[in-house]
Amino acid sequence: MRAIAERFIKNTKMSKEEWIELLACAKDQETVDALTKEAVRIRRHYYGDKVYTRGLIEFSNYCRNDCYYCGIRRGNLHAHRYRLSKEEILECCEEGYALGFRTFVLQGGEDRWFTDERLAEIVREIRKRYQDCAITLSVGERSKESYRLLKEAGANRYLLRHETANPAHYGKLHPSSMSLTVRKQCLYDLKSLGYQVGAGFMVGSPGQTIECLAEDFLFLEELKPHMVGIGPFIPHHDTAFAKEAAGSVELTLYLLSLIRILLPKVLLPATTALGTLDPRGREKGLCAGANVVMPNLSPLRNRKQYDLYDNKICTGEEAAECRESLAKSVESVGYRLVDERGDAFEIEKESAR
Repeated sequence: MRAIAERFIKNTKMSKEEWIELLACAKDQETVDALTKEAVRIRRHYYGDKVYTRGLIEFSNYCRNDCYYCGIRRGNLHAHRYRLSKEEILECCEEGYALGFRTFVLQGGEDRWFTDERLAEIVREIRKRYQDCAITLSVGERSKESYRLLKEAGANRYLLRHETANPAHYGKLHPSSMSLTVRKQCLYDLKSLGYQVGAGFMVGSPGQTIECLAEDFLFLEELKPHMVGIGPFIPHHDTAFAKEAAGSVELTLYLLSLIRILLPKVLLPATTALGTLDPRGREKGLCAGANVVMPNLSPLRNRKQYDLYDNKICTGEEAAECRESLAKSVESVGYRLVDERGDAFEIEKESAR
């Protein structure tokens, strides 16, 4: 094992140059194996063999933004747009609760039709009906007052990938109307309001360098999010990056292990993107330190329409109704699905006092 990896395990506070050196070890199998082993040890120390499930409800694919990599970007005139009604969202929750889900993730584009009042009304009703469940929102950049209102309505968690912590790289992935400074401020606002906060980035996105990844890790260390979602970049045919190569599954797995060691108590999903590029990607993610999976609870008719990237899986084991099959896959690598909210470790312990 490389000396830099040994230093990382003993003391995770590293400079950008040290992060670059550690990230370069992705091609050294002995080092990768040693860090993966350490990540799994840490994951089992805090979470045992538990794998938490989140019921994903993709309730709108309208979006005001025009991010260059995204299939539901505003400028994609070929996207088949939809919005779920309040009643349809509640039906998804009802089905999910019966299947054993105790966290609902409401994810959508930055759809202005869902005003603070409309979204808060939906959150309040979910909270009223399912008091033992966590409500996670993933609806992009909003004002601090908007976040406050949604928190007061009953939301517990918020997912907002920063996508890249390098400003120049951010500019290659987003139009000039969007700002990394604003994105980061949203994450800090969410933390200050008491949300369990999730950040994250794509692996292998166009223009990403090892220096960019080093900055991502420095930002995660500074932010200390409760959740981190990473997955390989996958191109979409109706974007400017249609002909770009997809990100690496192997590098993503290595980065999952590094995140687990850096943030030992973090909630770390084995993402849909991993499962899209590799039929065993989800299971491999769990074996690299991940402890969360997010099956799709959206109505069957809409799942293909929430088309962030090409060939996104949304049926089979990615479908919430195939929970039993997913449980068997998880068990095949030594873990087990649990019917729990799955709060971040320190949040869970504090609420139990």
